[in-house]
Amino acid sequence: MNTQYSLLGSFAPIIALVVTLLLTRLMLGSTLFSKIQDIPNARSLHERPVPRIGGLALMLGMLTAWHFLANPATQWLYAGVIVLMLLSLIDDLNDLPAKWRLLGHLVVAIGFVGLDLGPLPIYFAVLFVLGVVWMTNLYNLMDGANGLAGGMAAIGFGFYALAAVLQGDLNFALMNLVIVGSSLAFLAFNFGKAKVFMGDAGSIPLGFLAAAIGLLGWQRGLWPLWFPVVIFSSFVLDATVTLLKRFLRGERVWEAHREHYYQRLIQMGVSHKTTALIEYGLMITSGLIAMVALHRALPEVVFLVSICLLIKLSLMRHVDLRWKQHE
Repeated sequence: MNTQYSLLGSFAPIIALVVTLLLTRLMLGSTLFSKIQDIPNARSLHERPVPRIGGLALMLGMLTAWHFLANPATQWLYAGVIVLMLLSLIDDLNDLPAKWRLLGHLVVAIGFVGLDLGPLPIYFAVLFVLGVVWMTNLYNLMDGANGLAGGMAAIGFGFYALAAVLQGDLNFALMNLVIVGSSLAFLAFNFGKAKVFMGDAGSIPLGFLAAAIGLLGWQRGLWPLWFPVVIFSSFVLDATVTLLKRFLRGERVWEAHREHYYQRLIQMGVSHKTTALIEYGLMITSGLIAMVALHRALPEVVFLVSICLLIKLSLMRHVDLRWKQHE
């Protein structure tokens, strides 16, 4: 490793931000990429066609900046992101059947757990594979409102970076800050009145990274297993509770719908921008609670995480009651 390479690595988050900004501008002005549109339907929260190429620019900006890190991401993390990005881009263009998408997500998760996390007891390996697949899809489910997925990526990976810095793993922190930089660049086009959507090519790999980097941080001894779950608990709770309710009603949980809590807020008249800011506040609260609980004794961790859980469940219950009145 030479000095220049290290210096470039320290600027990797800025490189990610600039490359993502430039690519998004270029793609929005291209007739080729302008054909990738999100067309409004009965389940949409928007009223006009919007290009959904923001996630592709985000991923390319991130992968470009990762190249400058002195000790970059593991090989399978690179490969997994690229495979998911390409698979999801095909889905953005042609609507792949759910079974083929899920198969691709499963293959990537198995490859990551088997190759990057090393030998594990079988029950841990199965649990981790299922967790990675769930988070991969969960992030996609929560990408339905302007500013939501991009902003929460910036916050979530920002807390990963902060925890890594406090543990002295600066390169791992930079790897996460690269994602923050790309996410902030995407938000410049997506927050408020969106000029571009993320699309599956961005949300699917981001979900994978939220789970995979969370597990890599655990493997490196930077945080316990509960830490990533609490960081992204706003997404985890909303998606899990919503799909569980749909499953118990006998509905097809894999079909698109407008029943997530953030979707109901918007349907009740809350703006996209305000909804995103509410979700940011919840995620920052989760992150701060997770940081305070980090390296505390188990009883303190249980107490703090329980407070976080109760706050969010109470707010979800409040939305449920308001929704009944709205109907």
